[in-house]
Amino acid sequence: MTEFVSEIKTIPHSDADVYTVLSDLNNLELAKNIIPQDKVKDFTFDTDSCTVSVDPVGKIRFVVVEREPNKTIKFQAEQLPFGVTMWIQLVPINGAETKMKLTIKADLNPFLKPMVSKPLQAGLDKVAEGLAGLPYNDILNKGTIV
Repeated sequence: MTEFVSEIKTIPHSDADVYTVLSDLNNLELAKNIIPQDKVKDFTFDTDSCTVSVDPVGKIRFVVVEREPNKTIKFQAEQLPFGVTMWIQLVPINGAETKMKLTIKADLNPFLKPMVSKPLQAGLDKVAEGLAGLPYNDILNKGTIV
């Protein structure tokens, strides 16, 4: 297994608030604008899964397989020729801030690893940045984007 770890991001909200937003994948609607449209297409989601089409891989579906309130959300990828698991980890700093880190473990063969490692790491860091920048107040207070 090859492991990829994002940069640690600080989010100016409690771990409970961050977990509430990130554990419902319907809130990814607010992240659509951070996704490069030339790289990702057909982005769909519901409470427990999201599906994207990524060139040249094709359609990938991530399903939530475990939730540990205020701490971890674990995903399993489907429709890939190799196993991929992803975690969102949350650690409270104080009542008003949370550190977030994303981790991916992928069962990459030695030939595929050099080709996908750099783009996968860059994509993971971009996702972490995007999740850290979500409008948490808007989601928590109104349930919709303003």
